[in-house]
Amino acid sequence: MATLVEESPGPPSDFEHDASAEEHGHTSWKRFALLTVPAAVGAGALLFGIMNGAIAASFAVSGQQFKISADEMRGEGVAIYGGIDYDLRQNVHPVATAAIRDAEIDNLCQSVLTEFPILGTVSLKLSAGTGDTPVHATNLFIDMTRMSGDTRFGDMEIGRDASTLDQGPANARGMQDLFGMQGETLTVSGLEQTAWAANAGTFRLSGLDLAVARGDDECF
Repeated sequence: MATLVEESPGPPSDFEHDASAEEHGHTSWKRFALLTVPAAVGAGALLFGIMNGAIAASFAVSGQQFKISADEMRGEGVAIYGGIDYDLRQNVHPVATAAIRDAEIDNLCQSVLTEFPILGTVSLKLSAGTGDTPVHATNLFIDMTRMSGDTRFGDMEIGRDASTLDQGPANARGMQDLFGMQGETLTVSGLEQTAWAANAGTFRLSGLDLAVARGDDECF
């Protein structure tokens, strides 16, 4: 007569363990890890990019974009690539960074609008370079969301890997595998830009005029 041998159950599988844990209202830590690790890796890559200058975030931007216009901007050593700005609320803002090693700007205008209680709309407007001496900037970075004007590039490269750009200022490069473009020279007539941030190594504003006024008085 054959003897029936009852096999002892082995250790529960990951799926059975997860299901049991969920039935008893406990967190499945293995499943939690699978869900959170990709997000953590993405955040780490973003932070790594910011720390290494691959992302356009040299400072926390305000919650307001501003406008820039000029009769003409001339630049030598130009790189353009995608990046991200961030504000104090940790909101991220995608931008196109235009980095220029040496720039001259004729009739520069910069403006921003702010809404105040009771006062309403208030304009802050800056102008410079309106005479014979243009505005001069070195290692200029503009994090913009829009740019228009009649543009001429010299010795232009389009579609170059953003991490290999070498015509603009030092460290004017984007992240690997992303789109980039560059040129030895750049001339833009009738320039109009909307931007989150701008910074430069040096910025000489000849004939500076800064005015605050009630109402809408933007550059364009």
